[in-house]
Amino acid sequence: MARVKGAMMTRKHRNKVLGLAKGYWGNKSRHYKMANEQMMKSGRYAYVGRKQKKRDFRQLWITRISAGCKMNGMNYSTFMHGLKLAGIDMNRKMLSEMAIHDAAAFTALCEMAKAAK
Repeated sequence: MARVKGAMMTRKHRNKVLGLAKGYWGNKSRHYKMANEQMMKSGRYAYVGRKQKKRDFRQLWITRISAGCKMNGMNYSTFMHGLKLAGIDMNRKMLSEMAIHDAAAFTALCEMAKAAK
């Protein structure tokens, strides 16, 4: 059986990895082995980062809602419980946007939450 050398596909694969590693410091952008290791590590960081991003934004929204609630004389947990009892189903992202940009509407929501509990 004839020997098959994978020169073209090997070069193509290595150039792809080196292209993705452009901008990395030192030999990580020039040597295939180091670039490949760094790309694998970068991929793991990116995977974890996509999960952390969701956590971080939820934490930010809760902080903003809490600040808006404190201006209306209540805390976050009683506000959220009051909304649930009042049958108001809004996500935290929209509530935080209201707390920042539309204080009057957020105050009305706080009053509804107070009345429901």
